[in-house]
Parts: sequence; C-alpha cells; structure tokens
Amino acid sequence: MGFALCVQIAALSWILNTQYGLNLEEIGNVWLAGPLAGILGQLIVGVVSDNVWILGGRRRPFIVIGGALAALMIFALPYFGVIQRAIGLESIVGVALTVALLLDLAINVSFNPARSIIADLTPAGAARTKGYTWMQTISGAFGVAAYLIGYFTNNYNVIYTGVVVVFIFSVFPAFFIKEERDLMTAESPDGMATAADIHEDMGDLEALKNGQSKTTDWGEFLKICLAHVFTWVGVQTMFIYTFGYIKEVIMGFETATKLSEGQNNEIGASIGLAFAILNTVGFLLPALVLEPVARRIGRVKTHALALAVSALGYGLIVAYGSSLPVFYCLMAVVGVGWAAVVSLPFAIMSEVVDERRMGLMMGLFNLSVVLPQIVASRLGVYIEHSADKSSIFWISAVTLGISAVLWLLVKENHESGKV
Repeated sequence: MGFALCVQIAALSWILNTQYGLNLEEIGNVWLAGPLAGILGQLIVGVVSDNVWILGGRRRPFIVIGGALAALMIFALPYFGVIQRAIGLESIVGVALTVALLLDLAINVSFNPARSIIADLTPAGAARTKGYTWMQTISGAFGVAAYLIGYFTNNYNVIYTGVVVVFIFSVFPAFFIKEERDLMTAESPDGMATAADIHEDMGDLEALKNGQSKTTDWGEFLKICLAHVFTWVGVQTMFIYTFGYIKEVIMGFETATKLSEGQNNEIGASIGLAFAILNTVGFLLPALVLEPVARRIGRVKTHALALAVSALGYGLIVAYGSSLPVFYCLMAVVGVGWAAVVSLPFAIMSEVVDERRMGLMMGLFNLSVVLPQIVASRLGVYIEHSADKSSIFWISAVTLGISAVLWLLVKENHESGKV
C-alpha cells in the first residue's frame, strides 16, 4: 500500500497537468476526492474490522479488497481520456475525480486495518514503537522503489509496475498473517461486540467515552489529533503541488505551458528523484534512528524534534531550493520529519485509546489526516494565482513548525514511551 500511495503522489498531479492540461486549482480539486473518501472509508472500515471475522481474519478481508481495488484504479490512471469517451462525459475532471476517489478509498480501506493489525499483534510500549517503525521501513522501501522507477524510466512504467506490485504484495501476504480472533472485549464472552455496540461506536462517542471504553484518554487523543492536523496540511501541500514548484521555479516554465514529451518526462523524473530521497530518509530513520532515540528521550519529544527539522528544511527550500541539486539535498532534510510522521504518531496514539476499539480509533485519528488534506486541496486556488510558487513550501514550513510546538503539549506515557 505504500507503493500505491507513492504511485499516486508521483503520477496523479503530473499526468493531470502534462497529459490533460489541468492547472493547479483543478488538480487540487481532483485531490479533494481522496480525503472525502477517507473520512468515511477509514472510520467505517475501522469499526467493522473491530467486529467481524471473515476469511480467517479481522483485518485481512479489508486489506485484500483494498489492495485489489487500488491496483485496478492505478491501472486506470493513464486512461482517463479513454474512459471519458467511453461513457460520454464532456469533462476529463469528472473521470479523474472518480478514479482518484476510488483509488484513495481503496488505499484508506487497506491502511486502517494494516495499521490496526500492528497494534493487535504487538504489546504496548517499546515493542509497539518498533512494530510501527519497521512497518514504515518496509513500506517506505517499496515507496522508494516506485519513485526510482519513475526517475530511471518514466512515470508510465511506475503506473504499470504499480498495478502488479500493489496487487501481489497487498493481497497474498495478508493470508500469512495469523490474527487472534479474541480481542478480549468486555461486551461478550467470545470477545466479539454486538450490533448495538457498533451502532454506539458510530453514533455516540460520548457514550463510548463514559461507558464502553475504560482506557481511552480523550483529552490526550484530541491533543494528538490537533497536532497531527497541522502536520498534514504541510505534508499534503508538498505532495500535491511540488510538481508545480519544480516546473515553474526550477525549470522556469509556467504551469499552463504545454511542453514536449521529453520535458514532461524530465519533470516527472525530477519529481521521482525528489520523493525517492524523501522516502529513503523516511524508511531508514524510523527503525535505525527514531526508535532508539525515542527509547531515550520519549516518542513525543522525538517526534516534535523531527517535525522541527522538517520545518527548517521547508524554509531552506524557499530560500535556496531553486536549483535541483540543492532541492534534492533539502528534501533529505524534510525527510527527517516524514520518517517520524509515518511511524511515531500511530504508536503514541495507540496507547491512549481503548485497544478493543483500535479500528474505530484509527478511523477517528485518520480525520486528522483527511481533513487537512481537504484544506491542502483547496489551497490550489491560492497557489495557482500566486506569483511565487515558493508559497508551497512556506505553507509547509509554518504548519509543521506549529505542529512541532503542539506535539510538546502531548503528555508522554513514560512507562511505554521510553526506557
């Protein structure tokens, strides 16, 4: 699924601009589809996956279904025009919105159970931190492979490789994971919640707070979500609009300018290498650096420090990132925060919530990702009309700086956060 997300980041904005001529505002609107899918997708899938047992697993069915659907939607990316003509639509944007919606829904359907299963299978404390950091090491390595394929060949090869990789590695490994059927919920002797419990989870969070859940610290959970919101405004702004920065600031072309195939491929390769560098740092640091540091100073401080480093990196891009070599180096600096974002928050959050409702709580936590993604998508209106596309990274620098400060307000669980 990490590979699927990287294919989306590398190819979606690029193909919408270079092949179909969409501007930054229109591209932002296409990206808006994904967060809308994520709002309900992860929440509903999280609740259901807490309370079902299908194909010998609780999380397995959703990983398999999401992986298969993601592979199909990735295959559709180069064929928006074909789909448009086949169904008789006038605008390519409607087709792009639909495919982006289904792709992001598929990724969300798989990511929630994939993250929840780490908490299901690891004990609280340092072991869980290690579980999430190694999850990111493996996922990030696949992501780097996606970006490097784009750099050394082209983004179309990334797409077609993604179809195969996403299907094989999200569907088949799921059947080798041994899940425990009994999550030890208090509602029934066999550990399975009733339909009434599911309804209460979805419709009455206050009741969940006061009754069903005896371990969720809602105050800390909301502080974590608030801090994460500012992180993702900056991160998603980078993901959606970096191609515009490369095209205008570094390459010197207007976003709306029609370029040759060779120029388009050059921009695609630059995007691929930039995000390959980001993700290389992102998959090496969690297990090798962040997890050992977190054992010494705590996960919260480690995470806040990593975000501060990223905020500095974004600021340096604004000041000095107008050439590709410098831009690549500074993307490595930004990768320090990215390494933390995709590993530590899940470990921190998982230990302030009711573990019997991990799917639900992951779904609620995902709101702190998808809501800022909506904000970032709408920023395309401002960025499209901005004379200086460096504003992309100003937004990222400011929001991650705010996030770093807010994370310091989160109470560290000293018994499990460090040793």
